[in-house]
Amino acid sequence: MKLKVTNKTVTAVLCFGLAAGLLAAGCASEDEKGESSDKQEQLQSQAKISKEQAEAIAQSKVPNGTIKESELEREHGHLQWSFDMAVPDQKDITEVNIDAITGDVLNIGQEAPDAD
Repeated sequence: MKLKVTNKTVTAVLCFGLAAGLLAAGCASEDEKGESSDKQEQLQSQAKISKEQAEAIAQSKVPNGTIKESELEREHGHLQWSFDMAVPDQKDITEVNIDAITGDVLNIGQEAPDAD
């Protein structure tokens, strides 16, 4: 049996492939961002330190830094607020992690701007 491939067939296959790719990318981007909104709500209900309180603690440790990204996450057994901060005249990002239960500073580190 011989199949006849037309421009319409090729177009339909390409559109289907593109749609599948976009759908997969949308699913991956939610995973890349971290927790789903339901999971974030659950984590926030467990946090005793608000985002604003944690931001103030991070700012006190990096006074000339500007918070570029923040995330509430469970990492290494800690519920923590993680802040990526830009500091003038520094190429690297300063990451500050604050325990979301106690408010303790868990660590302060440097990472390349393109690191996740």
